[in-house]
Amino acid sequence: MRKTYGTGSVWEQTLGYSRAVQVDNTLFISATAASGPDGIVGDDFYSQTKYILEKLGAVLEEAGFSYGDVVQSKLYLTDISKWEDAGRAHGEVFGEIRPTLALVHVLPFLDSKMLVEIELVAQKSA
Repeated sequence: MRKTYGTGSVWEQTLGYSRAVQVDNTLFISATAASGPDGIVGDDFYSQTKYILEKLGAVLEEAGFSYGDVVQSKLYLTDISKWEDAGRAHGEVFGEIRPTLALVHVLPFLDSKMLVEIELVAQKSA
């Protein structure tokens, strides 16, 4: 079984991708930024990470998953020295769940106000 999920983002249409793709009991969620209806939400690493994780929580829920099903998390940061700020927000959600984690230092994103992107993989027990 393969099912796609979208948010209606103009990026999804322009670039031809899905916010998430479910294959059997695994959900792959595309790298997601702190973009809201009025632009980028938050101006620091903590607030953007927190907003993105809330946004991804809704994607998980729509697909019938939860934070507890997340097995892998990747945080892409434009300034690796801010890893503790992003990590604090991440830990508030995943502290007890403890998925695998990658902190990746990247060049600036398409919008210079974007500081963080997060990609998740979730899997339900068979």
